[in-house]
Amino acid sequence: MTRDVIVVGAGPVGLMLAGELRLRGVDVVVYERLPAPTRQSRGASFTKRTAECFAQRGLLGRLGDTEPADSHFGGVPIDLGMLAEDHYGHRGVSQFRTERMLEDWVGELGVPVLRGREVTGLRHSEDGVVVAVAGPDGPAEDAAAYLVGCDGGRSTVRKLAQIAFPGTDGRRGFLTADVTGIDTRKRRIGENLPGGSMVMAMDLENGVTRVVVHEAGTPPPRDRDSLAYCDLADAWQRLTGESIHHGQCRWISCFTDASRAAAEYRRGRVFLAGDAAHVQPPAMAQGLSVGVQDAVNL
Repeated sequence: MTRDVIVVGAGPVGLMLAGELRLRGVDVVVYERLPAPTRQSRGASFTKRTAECFAQRGLLGRLGDTEPADSHFGGVPIDLGMLAEDHYGHRGVSQFRTERMLEDWVGELGVPVLRGREVTGLRHSEDGVVVAVAGPDGPAEDAAAYLVGCDGGRSTVRKLAQIAFPGTDGRRGFLTADVTGIDTRKRRIGENLPGGSMVMAMDLENGVTRVVVHEAGTPPPRDRDSLAYCDLADAWQRLTGESIHHGQCRWISCFTDASRAAAEYRRGRVFLAGDAAHVQPPAMAQGLSVGVQDAVNL
């Protein structure tokens, strides 16, 4: 079967793109490697422009209650409430909540989201792209006029298309976790500490606090799988004098200040969007926000 577009990746970027295409009558399918949606929060905020993108499609209200994000420039708070229109982004919105909203939307539009399907190869045909897929029923192929990789910073589509990903390696490391059972002072835009360290704490839903720690002088973490909550809690106590060791960690990860951009955002009939096309520190909701705008623009 030949489709118009195959989207790889059922995160916010891939789902937003699929919905936008379907609204224009495009025959689109989404392939996702994971067999089921995750409960990881990852992105927890989005910018005003991304909120506008959602609102233009009637999607913002589907997220339920959200909290206006604090505005600042270089850490200096700015009160945008003096302006006539809403100039706020939104914070405390776990990424799985955004993904669930978008998947419901594309389902209503009739877009198939095929989970447990991993793209393993691609080749250009005379009038499109053929992808090889490993799925629950074994290997298969699907063809489309165009292919879009929305499959993250380690994008399989980008690698299969042999698109270079130049940039700078991370020099600073950050630990981040979602924790329940703690009552620490909120530092929603981050608090700079002597020596170049930083801590952040903000509310998510259901009593969950997102905490972030950057301890200056420590090497960037290299292996997410080896992280332990005590690593973050120890660093938090060294920097703030507070103990959050008693908290229950729901999710923990790490990131760096690495910055990369694909040498090409398009090669032939293969496109890239979101983290597959560019990665940067996710602070200030850049990752999810820029990716959703990629999808709308594309």
